[in-house]
Amino acid sequence: MARAEPHPAGAPPIFMLSFRHRDALAAVAGRAGWTVIAARRAESVERRFVASGAAVALVDARDAFGAGVAAVRALGDAVAANAAALVVLLDRDDVVRLDAVYAAGATHSLTSPLGEIELAQALRFAARHAERLAGGHRAARSRAALVEGEAETWRWRPGDHAVTLAPALARRLGHAADRVRLGVAARDLGGGGIVTARRAVARLLGDCRPTAFAHEAPGGRIAHHLHLAGDGAIVGRVEKLDEPGERDGHGRDPLTGLADAAALRRWLDAARPSAGEPRCVLILIGIGRFEIVNAAHGNAAGDALLGGVARRIERVLAEATSHPVCIARIAGTGLAVALAAGATLEDARRLADMLVAAVSRPFAAEGRVARLSCRIGIVAAEDSDDADAMLRRAGAALAQARAAEPGAIRVLDAFGEAAAEHRDRLEADLREALARDEIELLYQPQVSIPTGAIVGVEALARWRHPQFGPLGAVTLFSVAERSDFLLPLSAHVQRKALAEAAGWGPALAHLRLAVNVTASDVAQADFATRFLDMVDASGFPRDRLTVELTESGLIEDLGQAAGLLAVLRAGGLRVAVDDFGTGYSSLAYLKSLPLDYLKIDKRLADDIAGSPRDRVVVRGVIEMARSLGLSVIVEGVESEAQLGLLAADGCNYYQGFLCSPPVDAATLEQLVAAPQAGRRAGA
Repeated sequence: MARAEPHPAGAPPIFMLSFRHRDALAAVAGRAGWTVIAARRAESVERRFVASGAAVALVDARDAFGAGVAAVRALGDAVAANAAALVVLLDRDDVVRLDAVYAAGATHSLTSPLGEIELAQALRFAARHAERLAGGHRAARSRAALVEGEAETWRWRPGDHAVTLAPALARRLGHAADRVRLGVAARDLGGGGIVTARRAVARLLGDCRPTAFAHEAPGGRIAHHLHLAGDGAIVGRVEKLDEPGERDGHGRDPLTGLADAAALRRWLDAARPSAGEPRCVLILIGIGRFEIVNAAHGNAAGDALLGGVARRIERVLAEATSHPVCIARIAGTGLAVALAAGATLEDARRLADMLVAAVSRPFAAEGRVARLSCRIGIVAAEDSDDADAMLRRAGAALAQARAAEPGAIRVLDAFGEAAAEHRDRLEADLREALARDEIELLYQPQVSIPTGAIVGVEALARWRHPQFGPLGAVTLFSVAERSDFLLPLSAHVQRKALAEAAGWGPALAHLRLAVNVTASDVAQADFATRFLDMVDASGFPRDRLTVELTESGLIEDLGQAAGLLAVLRAGGLRVAVDDFGTGYSSLAYLKSLPLDYLKIDKRLADDIAGSPRDRVVVRGVIEMARSLGLSVIVEGVESEAQLGLLAADGCNYYQGFLCSPPVDAATLEQLVAAPQAGRRAGA
């Protein structure tokens, strides 16, 4: 039989289910260059496919049409959710029932008899289909890199005295280094299946066909899928075959393979304690910065990243607790861990620390690093709690954590419940606020220090909440970030500022307008083009517009951000870094980004009138900016003393209450027309 050309390296694995021809199919795919995870039983097929990270699933329904269609049906949602392809192999007599196969969820089919080249080509076509679903070759490659970065693999060259472990596997086995002595690795990897492992290695070396072996391990049965690498090394991919309390697939999230929200509710209701009995504990995990990473690497890679988070959480729980658990995805990037009765809040807090560390470890993607953060809320069940009540209280604890720094962990107390209800109300109301036109804009003047003239304004958002009254930009954008509404809010504020400023009369027609953009904005590859189109549609002149990038909002890919800002500058806009001095990335921003202005944060500006040491720091920042050809704007100037010192140090512009708080357009006209005395140093 003619052999197919090898598939390019770096592709994600193929997941195969064949009831009668597993080894022969795996051999064909292996010779074509694929890494294969092959099964011959349909139990837990959905979870196994999701955990594999495969972009292609193959179900061999030859001689087993009914079982094959049932497996396709079980895989359908997971294949769709993960932008994957599903190939079904059929007997020629079953072609008349092809409609049932595609209705169950197949994307491709192949009919017997088939040769090696035909099968390999079908897999290639399926992989290209998955690549298109993922958003193209680059996005698919990023997804594959993220999957591979989280895979538990090992590598051994016959005759070598050490085994190389992938980082994920080394961490799970408790090894600080990735090179482990052969005897130690055999003990840790093979468990009680050393003899079985040796036989599998002998088979692989004998006929070079991919093979597998399985053994019992703490927490369930483990399989090792073996293949020969191009350099002759044996590569093993570790797969968890089952888990305690394995479900039949119903109630499972198709994207991550975890329990879904309905399954979690059933679990919590079943774990409700009677009075005086031990209580279960619920941990809610909110993933942070996912929106930025998702925008930078593509939706398919983002989905793979969420799957990687799920696998890390599973590993932490498998190693760190003996309590029965339910791990679930409840919505978006929200995950939950429920610990059975007998677990304490102290146990949950210890686990939460480990989960924060696991999520915060970098994810590798094509030589770049993707970083996530998380915040965690914890509650113990009360006697009166049903599942919904417990989830509501845990959500309130998570809201407390979201108001704090990344990595924050909060256990709900009585005061926190009231505060959380307030935050929950704001998050729910924000989505209606745009439609009700409750977001208004104020403008804070930017003043030339030498002349005292108002030369520009910064547009600042304010929320006129019908119940809580005026809420400032800090509160508004914090609520938006917690509720994953940051991008729509940012675009709304930008569009509204441009429209209002375009309608200003002659008195304000000379002013520059500064609008804020967030790290989430610049993480979108097409942001520059869309933003310039928005500016042109508004009628506001490009040459009077400045975009202010908040320095405290960490940018993941400075190279991409620099390119995007360069497009904006080439389009006639000016670029400023806002809040300079508040984040650890300050110098990296100055080195990497094309800028026109540096805005010094109020907290740093306050130091200008402080100790001599404080003033040296501020003066150094101003001198550094000027040496880079940047104009300097200082925020939060409130006194003549501050202004005089800033003028002496060569600062160009200021904004702050010394001139005016943020005001509406009518008040701004009066300020511009007023005498300039008192707005410049020494006046």
